[in-house]
Amino acid sequence: MNQECTTRNAAKILGISVTSVQKLVESGTLAGWKTKGGHRRILLSAVDAYKLSRSTLESSLASGSGPSSSTILVLANNVERREFYSHLIESWDFSAALVFCKTGYDALIQIALHKPDIFLADMTIAGVENFQLLKAILTYPDLSNMHMAVLREISQESNNNDIDLPEEVVFLRNNDELRGYLSACCAKQIRLKKVANNE
Repeated sequence: MNQECTTRNAAKILGISVTSVQKLVESGTLAGWKTKGGHRRILLSAVDAYKLSRSTLESSLASGSGPSSSTILVLANNVERREFYSHLIESWDFSAALVFCKTGYDALIQIALHKPDIFLADMTIAGVENFQLLKAILTYPDLSNMHMAVLREISQESNNNDIDLPEEVVFLRNNDELRGYLSACCAKQIRLKKVANNE
């Protein structure tokens, strides 16, 4: 059985453009390489895993369509940080579906396709270059109701004076701030969905 595929075949399997597949490979989301002839090849297992992750997100969003649910999309490219946020947020027992992305480009795709209620970007590991991602997300006119926050630990030697965050993005420094922020966002989403269901 062939365990690799072309960029075009991967795009067909995932239902996205060839350019999107190329960017997913370049970002490291899909495992791929180039042949001696310059043709790109992608592991089918990586394509299947990515497709499964998208299906999981779709299921989470579908199950969270009721008036008491929200969807939280977390960008964290380090597995330890993803596990940390998973245990932490689930321990607070919010009525929310929790989904993770490990690259900025993957987050852009998921946000454009599924429009989660809350987007959290972990910058402790991801690096300041991802602040450009936040600005890119803000260009989507239909995401004006999405809550956005940056998670970053601040040491005594550093501060956020050199970080140019868009005014729509909330800056969170610790777990208490994160819990309060998510509590307020989830409560707001519950109210909005109740109003929408009554219309």
